[in-house]
Amino acid sequence: MKAKTVLPAVAMTAVSMVLTLAVVVMWLGRAVPWPVALVVGLGIDGGWLATLAYERRLAAQGDHNGAVTAVGWSFGALASGVLIAHALTAEESAGAWLAVAWLPIAAKALWLVHGMWERTALTPVALDAIRGIQQEARDEAAVARARLRAEAGTEETRLTAVTQAGARVARVQAKTAQTLSRAWSTLETARAGEETGRALTSVTSRVTPDVAARWELPVWGPYEPVPALEPGPALTDAALDRLVDEIRTSQDPALSYREMATRFRSVGHSASEVRLRAAWKRVVAA
Repeated sequence: MKAKTVLPAVAMTAVSMVLTLAVVVMWLGRAVPWPVALVVGLGIDGGWLATLAYERRLAAQGDHNGAVTAVGWSFGALASGVLIAHALTAEESAGAWLAVAWLPIAAKALWLVHGMWERTALTPVALDAIRGIQQEARDEAAVARARLRAEAGTEETRLTAVTQAGARVARVQAKTAQTLSRAWSTLETARAGEETGRALTSVTSRVTPDVAARWELPVWGPYEPVPALEPGPALTDAALDRLVDEIRTSQDPALSYREMATRFRSVGHSASEVRLRAAWKRVVAA
């Protein structure tokens, strides 16, 4: 990498010095003897080389001197000025000489670039360490991206499964509700029909004579649980018959067995279903 920056600067410096020396000899050789013109040209190139060597020595020591740099740029400007002046006064090929008049300034700029590279150059060990750090950072970033993509895919799959399961549950619930609604409608139609009343009468008249048969649909919907009651003393058959008769005949027409049983237990009385139904039969038969 060092050769890539120093070789162009050396080549352009050499070309600039040769051009400067040639122009000074040709230009001043008309007015003064050519040895004097040669000395002037060599003086310009020598001053340029001396300041350049001193700048390179300071750069190798990690130092910098602004005065030396200014003198070096002055010699470069002087060389470019000589080339420009010769191009402007030349009778032939003025454009060609003017086209190469920038070479001394370009050579100084290349040496400046080379100096900046030297101040920022790193050893191979440091470059390998930097490359390792960059590769590690790229690896970590790639792993993090892969982990995020995997987690996103897993979450998407989970949400899809939950959504599909919820949709299936909703369809089953809707289908069940529709089935229950049709069944309830059928029960209500059967309960309200005349044939149902006749069938109930023919069945219950032998068990409970003189009692109008009624068929109540069960409650479908929210309900409030009845709090549990402390069991009281067992009622005798006579007391049980008296309570059943009082509750049954508390309204006109007389209550059905289901209504009587509900009121019997709601007021705090307790009796088994077998005894309560037997008392109902005795009261109705009486």
